[in-house]
Amino acid sequence: MRNLKIEIEYDGSRYKGWQTQKGNIATIQEKLESVIAKMTKEEIQVIGCGRTDTGVHAENYIANFTTNCEKTVEEMLDYLCEYLPEDIVVKAMKDTSERFHARYNVISKTYVYRINNNKYRNVFNKKYTCHIPEKLDIEQMQKAAAILVGTHDFMSFTTLKNKSKATVRTINYINIRENDGNIEMEFNGNGFLKNMVRIITGTLIEIGLGTKKFEDMKKILEAKQRSEAGPTAHAHGLALKNVQY
Repeated sequence: MRNLKIEIEYDGSRYKGWQTQKGNIATIQEKLESVIAKMTKEEIQVIGCGRTDTGVHAENYIANFTTNCEKTVEEMLDYLCEYLPEDIVVKAMKDTSERFHARYNVISKTYVYRINNNKYRNVFNKKYTCHIPEKLDIEQMQKAAAILVGTHDFMSFTTLKNKSKATVRTINYINIRENDGNIEMEFNGNGFLKNMVRIITGTLIEIGLGTKKFEDMKKILEAKQRSEAGPTAHAHGLALKNVQY
């Protein structure tokens, strides 16, 4: 039995996130399992490094699956390139240790949220960048983001309904950079709760617009109430950038 580690790039615009759901619902996992099953002539379970929301993209998503298929890695990559939809690409694959688990072995993940902060929208990146024409105060956003770095209870920044689940996470860094009106917000942490990055982003955007102050971030964090934080930022601006093992 082989354990194959795969690196995937996908445009999440047409999909209801990563995880397979009941009914005839298009997800990334469902598409991958369907094509790999036809290739291997086996029942396949693809284990992902975590869930991504509806409409969220991935630049380097990591997954693994086990198979008895004797095709070479190159043959499998060619097959997947031919039969997967154009918005999903398996760009790397390798045989790995039988103990490797794409989800349980994760050390940290990096997400990037992209904002077009120019007056006019860009027709070429509108599927992958959130357009905010009002000028954002990057310095205030950076000060607010610094408050969230470290190990905290992020209950205010999730739509998680199950109150019994742990909401403590560690954010290693949040980098906010601007170049010619294009803003990139990079989040690295040991794990993220449901909608956590998008709610933090929505809160930082409010601070950047001046509707909240950067000092408010500490109060929001300590309140442990979703209602205290800002709106959930649009999904299309978010992409999983990297996964560290």
